[in-house]
Order: sequence, then C-alpha cells, then structure tokens
Amino acid sequence: MLQKERLFISFSGGLTSAYMTWLILNQCGHTYKEIIVLFANTGQERAETLDFVNACDNELDFKTVWLESVTHQNLRKGNTHKIVNFETADRVGFVFEEMIKKYGIPNIKYPHCTRELKINPMYDYIKTIGWERGSYDIAIGIRADEMDRVAVNYKDKNIVYPLIAMNITKTDVQNWWAKQSFALNLANYEGNCSWCWKKSYKKHFRLVSEKPDIYQFPRRMEDKYGYSKGYKRVFFRGNLSTRDILSGHFNNDDMFGSGCGETCEVFADEVIS
Repeated sequence: MLQKERLFISFSGGLTSAYMTWLILNQCGHTYKEIIVLFANTGQERAETLDFVNACDNELDFKTVWLESVTHQNLRKGNTHKIVNFETADRVGFVFEEMIKKYGIPNIKYPHCTRELKINPMYDYIKTIGWERGSYDIAIGIRADEMDRVAVNYKDKNIVYPLIAMNITKTDVQNWWAKQSFALNLANYEGNCSWCWKKSYKKHFRLVSEKPDIYQFPRRMEDKYGYSKGYKRVFFRGNLSTRDILSGHFNNDDMFGSGCGETCEVFADEVIS
C-alpha cells in the first residue's frame, strides 16, 4: 500500500473519511515523512459538514487545509485554489456558481463539478507547496465493503485505500464514532453535498419531502445557466430538472438506484484523469 514518502489525505468531511484520517495521523504517521490533510468546500456542503470538519480540527488535531476553487472566467485555464477557513468558507454557493458560469450545468453526461471544485484545486495547492505530481500517495476514505467505488486506474494515480488494506467496514467506523465526544449530525441519505445530482431518486424523494429548500440553488442555476451552452442542460439523471425533482416526477425504475456513496469522495467512483 505504501509507496511514497509524502501523503495527501483527501478529507471529504464524512465519518469514514475522518476515521481514516485519524488512523493515518495516529497509527501510520511514522510511515510518511510528510502528510497533509485537504478539504475542498464547494459552497454547497451541508452546514453540518463544515461544523464536523471544524470539530475534527479542534478535537482530533487534523490541521486540515481548507480550500475553495477559483474559476478563471474567459481564460483557457483550469480551476486553481484559494485557502479559506471555517469562518470564511462559502456557504451560499458562490464558488459553485462561478464554476457553472464557465463550464455549464454539471450532470451525469458532463461530470465536471468534482474535477473543477475539488480535484483541480487540491492538485493546484499541492503544486504550490512544491510537491510534484507522482511524488506522493493520495489516501481516500473508501471502506472494505465499498470495493465497487475504487477508481479503475487508482494504481496509475498513486491512490491508496488504507481502510480497504486494513479490512475496515462500516460497522468498524460506526463503533469507533460511538465512542467519540462528537459526530457528524447527518443521516446517511443526506450526504455532505446538499442536493448532489449523483444521489439516487430514492434519496432525492426523501430530501424533497424533508428539506425542499436545499433545491432552490440548483433550480436557480438551471433557470440562469440552463441554456448557457446553446442547448438545454439540467442537473439530474434521466434528464430531469430540479422542478421535476421537486414535483416528484421520478423514474420509478431508478427509485432504488445506488447513486453515489454516502459521501462524495474525491477520486472515487470514476476514472481519474
């Protein structure tokens, strides 16, 4: 599992990712000469997620570097980063809207939000501290019971899955958090990103009934930028708009589809470029 002297921990803000981070910092720290913990805020994270990341820093001493994406409008340049903190982190979607303004509405056909809001800013930060691509491992919080989420080309990208190597399952994670003084105050179906288009219809159906206000942002984005690329583009699978989701116009065949995991892990569920 261990190949490099440097390790970049991609902290999603979820329970599994946090447990992995704690394990590495407390039990595997001697294996690497340098370790950094990065969290990328999209402006559409749940408030509970930001509170949790902050608590992990305060209670578990993660020393997380909080990042946000910087979109360069009208330039042929990928997104870079800026450093923020718990107090200054975007909570209204400015970062997300700037990305949409340039790249359009993301969806299953155009899945650029993770790339531009998380992956590119993280890589950009790492470059600014002098770490060359390929000189470090990337630790991702995927458990042994989530093998289907492993990136196809993870070896080529120096991605490691410590929890899989240690055969850690969801039960192990739950048991550890049950002993801690704080936790993430979100149900599994809620996830870190408020209304993520990767969620299954089943999760959206429940969220619409419980927290319809979280869908105001994607509805506004579709109204404002839905035709910005010259043709209609909407967020949700099955070519459904936010208004369709709010109206309950779901495809019953996909009501129980898997969607994304409980958290939207960077470098998971996809081929990494």
